[in-house]
Amino acid sequence: MVVSGWLHRQKHYLIIDRDGKYTDQFRRFAGKSGYDVIGLPPMSPNLNAYPGRFGPSIKDECLDRMIFVGQTLLRRALAHYVAHYHPERNHQGLENRLIRAEPSRGASEGAVHRSPLPGGMLDYYHRATP
Repeated sequence: MVVSGWLHRQKHYLIIDRDGKYTDQFRRFAGKSGYDVIGLPPMSPNLNAYPGRFGPSIKDECLDRMIFVGQTLLRRALAHYVAHYHPERNHQGLENRLIRAEPSRGASEGAVHRSPLPGGMLDYYHRATP
């Protein structure tokens, strides 16, 4: 069985840690699917820190709050969340600033607009350009 779909297009590497869930069978399957499997060295938690934080975030803020009836709804919710995760979410490591703040979204005066995200689980607030 070959994995196909929107999630892995143009990806060539699968970076995994030394967790027991990544069995030899899983590694062979990933290799047959066209991925080069790269195992992280032992005792190196910071090498996988960003995806390690993203997993619990998407689970807590998106997947645990919705019931998906099919793959289409799941994919739509994941796409909306990923689109929200970097450009619209405040980051504590940046003193609660946005990574890529748009000039129109940094105004300190004017009407505040709310953009609801899928399923009403998150809202994004911004000011309109004066």
